[in-house]
Amino acid sequence: MQTRNKTYQYRPPTPSSRRFAKNDSGFVCMNCGELVAPLLTSSRDHCTKCLCSLHCDINPGDRANSCHGILFPIGIERDSKKGIVIIYHCDTCHEYHRCRSAPDDNYDEIVRLASRNK
Repeated sequence: MQTRNKTYQYRPPTPSSRRFAKNDSGFVCMNCGELVAPLLTSSRDHCTKCLCSLHCDINPGDRANSCHGILFPIGIERDSKKGIVIIYHCDTCHEYHRCRSAPDDNYDEIVRLASRNK
């Protein structure tokens, strides 16, 4: 494709440049010990019972982060496109992260987080 004296060539994304890698495997929660089943529709990244996650991704599903601290849920946000978004804080590196909730998440825990936001 040519635009104003510049030529652009399409380059398909390489595996390292993709922002999302599907990695949907079950796991045992490092916080509560719950056996968490795969989500099947996307990449499962947090416990359905306590909502904790492991800080192991740089981009969703890539498992490339070396921190491996526990991400504790500290609140929620409502997003018009994503629905309920869980806000996390890492106990090791102290970074904050956001993640969409899953349909089978513990609703009582989500309500508890929502009450903390007020």
